[in-house]
Amino acid sequence: MNERRTGGRARLLLGGACAVLIAVSSVAVATVARADLAGPPGTTLKAAAERSGRYFGAAMGGDRLSDQGFLTIANREFDMMTAVNEMKPDATEPNRGQFDFRAGDAIYNWATQHALRVRGHTLAWHAQQPRFWGSLSGSALRTAMIDHINGVMAHYRGKLYAWDVVNEAFAENGSRRSSNLQSTGNDWIEVAFRTARAADPSVKLCYNDYNIENWTYAKTQGVYTMIRDFKSRGVPIDCVGLQTHFTGGSSLPGNFQTTLSSFAALGVDVALTEADVTNASATQYAGLTQACMNVPRCVGITTWGIRDSDSWRGNESPLLFDRNSNPKAAYTSVLNALNAASTTVPGTSTPPPSTPGSTPPSTPGSTPPSTPGSTPGSTPPSTPPVTGSPGACTATYHLTNSWSGGFQGEVTVANTGPTTIEGWTVQLTLAGGQTIANVWNGINTGTSGTVSVRNAAYNGSLGANASTSFGFLVNGSSSTAPASVSCTSP
Repeated sequence: MNERRTGGRARLLLGGACAVLIAVSSVAVATVARADLAGPPGTTLKAAAERSGRYFGAAMGGDRLSDQGFLTIANREFDMMTAVNEMKPDATEPNRGQFDFRAGDAIYNWATQHALRVRGHTLAWHAQQPRFWGSLSGSALRTAMIDHINGVMAHYRGKLYAWDVVNEAFAENGSRRSSNLQSTGNDWIEVAFRTARAADPSVKLCYNDYNIENWTYAKTQGVYTMIRDFKSRGVPIDCVGLQTHFTGGSSLPGNFQTTLSSFAALGVDVALTEADVTNASATQYAGLTQACMNVPRCVGITTWGIRDSDSWRGNESPLLFDRNSNPKAAYTSVLNALNAASTTVPGTSTPPPSTPGSTPPSTPGSTPPSTPGSTPGSTPPSTPPVTGSPGACTATYHLTNSWSGGFQGEVTVANTGPTTIEGWTVQLTLAGGQTIANVWNGINTGTSGTVSVRNAAYNGSLGANASTSFGFLVNGSSSTAPASVSCTSP
């Protein structure tokens, strides 16, 4: 298959997928009031996705940093960003041991300055490799891969939502793709994930691939078997990314939701990472969005670009906005499907985790996922809980993970009163030199000193004796617990 550098993808979906027969009307009418939806429907993709604890993202190249039309839509509609090429191996390590993060940092800086989180893409791939990898093989190439993962992840440690650790490592028949990395030994993917976890204990580690949307397709089954093996042996993997490029006659599979739920049952999150659809079919966009909304551990959707002019498949008009930045009918179908999702995800008491370290909802029969950075048999952190209890709620802090230069914490908010509370706010006083890098399942005001975190749209209502939690990442030279933690409710 032809690989196009501008998008990193050229996809002919050969999964034998049958067209999904999801009636658009079932997801297009989102104006009907429902008791389990909190507040009015979201008027942007990100607002609609956030109502159920999910994200809605896009991909951008460095050339879009000077494209005001792109930036306006990105800032308004999206809350997650993926770099198209700027964080790939050839871009970040042009010469051995010499790393260049300027292009990746430019995208990261714009995104975080506009309150978007960032997915890292990608660390190990058969394509777009550093040029010097071409002269290496065997243990020398394996060492170069490990050094690359360590170098890149050290730079972005504690800053990203997720990394696509390994990209597109399977062939269409379900076997491993023939590549120079595969030639170093069949365990190279496992080594990549173990290296990545040691390099950054806080970030989600994902496997990403295309043509794995159809549950009965050989490639899907090959990836599923690998993930099942990894989870059974404790190989650190947190998520599976399904690229969701639907092209030509290969439409959204009727068993797509089965695929998502089957991966999720292994104890990993699933995400749609590079979605685009020929002619932006409203039916298929609605269907893929609805399938994600129906699976608790489907944490978000990313489109590979924003406007058709941004797409590697631009002549197929595959995205939600046209070349003039106008939303298409597919945009409305996606927005409606997002708004129709329950803010309490079906089958769970809390929304799916959207950030590394959060506790995933359980799936019957699934293997409990490991906490990022944890080691079997390790001693739990000894930091004493910090508790505050003004009003009808209490806030209890505990350390979940730490490393040189930062730590990950969690606060449990409990209703101690006899009646339901509608909303809560927690105040944390951080030590000097500590700054919050990320918060999930809550909305923060401030990043240093005394920081306020209020409930998200989906976890503010707590009945008597009920509790919820939020997590956060802190950059700083120590893991000193907050000096004080307090909770107030209306």
